[in-house]
Amino acid sequence: MKVRESSIPGEAYWSTFFDPACTLDVLMADIVGCGNIVEFGCGYGTFTLPAARRTTGIIAALDIDPDMVDCVRRKAESGGLINVQAAICDFVTDGTGLPAASQSHVMIFNLLHLQHPVALLQEAHRVLQPGGTLSVIHWRSDIPTPRGPSLDIRPTLGQCEAWIKEASFEGVTAVDLQHCCPYHFGLIGRR
Repeated sequence: MKVRESSIPGEAYWSTFFDPACTLDVLMADIVGCGNIVEFGCGYGTFTLPAARRTTGIIAALDIDPDMVDCVRRKAESGGLINVQAAICDFVTDGTGLPAASQSHVMIFNLLHLQHPVALLQEAHRVLQPGGTLSVIHWRSDIPTPRGPSLDIRPTLGQCEAWIKEASFEGVTAVDLQHCCPYHFGLIGRR
């Protein structure tokens, strides 16, 4: 199931909204480079590929769009990243298909405007190993942004924080992403 209002613009325009390396420096500051990572909705691989360079584990890059999955596969191959496993996956409807407690980090970026965000976060909790980390970013709703879902379905930082806690994550904290991606807020939670 495609997430409502989830179209992605052209890659050149999309890349102007983020500094992926800086964002991952903030969100993955305490991640040791040997665990498996899953990204729900990999898109162009904006965060997938930099994350893959930070771990010797496998990064599962999941997306419902076959063109996005092919894009990430091509980029990983051309970049010599053998630890990227890009796959077509309707994780909203069917879950990730990953074994329970198999991931050290889960990335959910720009997706929590879907209709049942807690269910997606529960799947993230299920696949995380004890002590694993969830990172979330989403379009801000308190300032004008050049993209993002309509404001009537765009969650606030407080809503996302409450949903993450409802999905049984602990130590949920907001992180400052202003210098990395000024149109977004970020949150981290632990299993």
